Amino acid sequence: MENGSSIAGDSELQQAVRQWLQFDKNPKTVSMVQDLVKEGAVEALKKCFSSRMEFGTAGLRAAMGPGTCCMNDLTIIQTTQGFCSYLEDSFDNIKERGVVIGYDARAHPPSGGGSKRFASLAAAVFISRGVPVHLFSDITPTPFVPFTVSQLGLCAGIMVTASHNPKQDNGYKVYWENGAQIISPHDKGIAKAIEENLEPWPKSWSTEEALKSPLLKDPYQDIHTQYFKAIQKHCHHRDINKSSEVKIVHTSVHGVGHTFVQSAFQAFDLHPPYAVEEQKDPDPEFPTVKYPNPEEGEGVLTLSFALADREGAAFVLANDPDADRLAIAEKQESGKWRVFTGNELGALLGWWMFRCWKEQNSDAAAEVKNLYMLASTVSSKILRAIALKEGFHFEETLTGFKWMGNRARDLLDQGKTVVFAFEEAIGYMCSPSVLDKDGVSAAAIAGEMISYLATKSSSLSQQVTNIYEEYGYHISKNSYFICHDQDVIRSLFERLRTHSGQKDSYPTECGRFAISAVRDLTTGYDSNQPSNKAVLPTSRSSQMITFSFANGGVATMRTSGTEPKIKYYTELCAAPGNSDVTHLKKELDELVDAIVENFFEPEKNKLQPKPE
Repeated sequence: MENGSSIAGDSELQQAVRQWLQFDKNPKTVSMVQDLVKEGAVEALKKCFSSRMEFGTAGLRAAMGPGTCCMNDLTIIQTTQGFCSYLEDSFDNIKERGVVIGYDARAHPPSGGGSKRFASLAAAVFISRGVPVHLFSDITPTPFVPFTVSQLGLCAGIMVTASHNPKQDNGYKVYWENGAQIISPHDKGIAKAIEENLEPWPKSWSTEEALKSPLLKDPYQDIHTQYFKAIQKHCHHRDINKSSEVKIVHTSVHGVGHTFVQSAFQAFDLHPPYAVEEQKDPDPEFPTVKYPNPEEGEGVLTLSFALADREGAAFVLANDPDADRLAIAEKQESGKWRVFTGNELGALLGWWMFRCWKEQNSDAAAEVKNLYMLASTVSSKILRAIALKEGFHFEETLTGFKWMGNRARDLLDQGKTVVFAFEEAIGYMCSPSVLDKDGVSAAAIAGEMISYLATKSSSLSQQVTNIYEEYGYHISKNSYFICHDQDVIRSLFERLRTHSGQKDSYPTECGRFAISAVRDLTTGYDSNQPSNKAVLPTSRSSQMITFSFANGGVATMRTSGTEPKIKYYTELCAAPGNSDVTHLKKELDELVDAIVENFFEPEKNKLQPKPE
């Protein structure tokens, strides 16, 4: 190793770099590492090589660049070799069934990395083992991968995307044969297999050869046709859609969504939405936004509002860059724009999906007992309130669509009907043909709901109010603190678990608010269960405690799996008929203040508030 004296003192680092240079065949990442060695840039090298990206249930997500900590050609090959070998152990018939691989438009010129490049390397790995690969010939939304797994009966799916992360990031998301994201223990099995297959197999780099292989198929055209046919099952008001005068603006925020949402509107006979010109074509630089995340609300939607004002449109639909999420805004009579929260959209879409289901089923009263809706435990309980009144089943799952997708699959296999699932992070599953969040079908269904409400001289804002008036107000307030210190996070949660000095002694009040129940999904404690044992799966690797309050409030505190954040989710669930919204909002604000002051203690713990 040339001039490696500066890293000579660190034998682990030396070994990692040496192995890297032996395995890597990408000239850009090789020369980046060689330059760092020549410069003796120990800290920079440590940043690249201090650990290996951890493969979890969400797959991988990290910055693109050289080294074992980053997404690059070599780490993609190593990951895919591990995944392939795990699949070979799990399925006797993988060489008959095969896998699907999709990708978004992300790219990182300095390291030569990018989603399309990573997807073709993953394809080469599988093909070198005689496994058929359905590799999309062009960018697709994330939901197309799980859709393809289910449609074609494949063993697995891979989507190369970092969704709405900053532009330097990329990711590798994995689906199992049931069409849902993987859950434990598959992540551990795959992670172990990756460690056992670090040396590139003889043909893993041979992308050109793989792309000419008879084992490679392009599912793009067929899946495109089948997907838009499948979502038409959820189009119930074609006549209204055809004649609707409603104007809608759509932005794909420099991601993949544009052509697919246009096609979805066409499939529903809706007028095409106005596209935000500056953002409609995929661009890995995301030039017009600070963060390409429509959850951040107005900043990402500035150009959409300007276009809507020019065209006289009252609605904006926005997808995140891989089109699995959907944000919606509506112009109010005051001229101001209202960006709906994920919980409000969950209420609207849940109401709409149930209403359409009831219209379609002549024997709804008997069938309703087979009907299910799902939401993650940190999302609004509004579906629970609707379910209680209407007679269908509502179930909570852990946070993340992997849990809802897998639970939906179980229910469908038992002959149940799953009409809707959602999470507050603007993710919606409106069709069981995709067992994951899907911002494309949700956009078309929202377009039809908007058009239908217009015929009743109603709006989304009015309809949210109607839902709350009928089923009870559910007012929520979610935010987070930033904390980079794992010890601080640990002690903050431990203090809540040992409030009166011994284990499982949680606070019984927070300021003036009495606590009626506690569920801790880190330890598996739940005061609501007869045995004090939680029903939902527990995980020691992340922090999550939910407090229920005597006033109908619910608050969950949890750590984020992908960011240095401690998040909180609070909701006040009022009984139907209690519609003093000002009072309810004040009560929730005071509850949140008490939680921040007594449970987070931001001054003592040096927590940074969410940037405004």
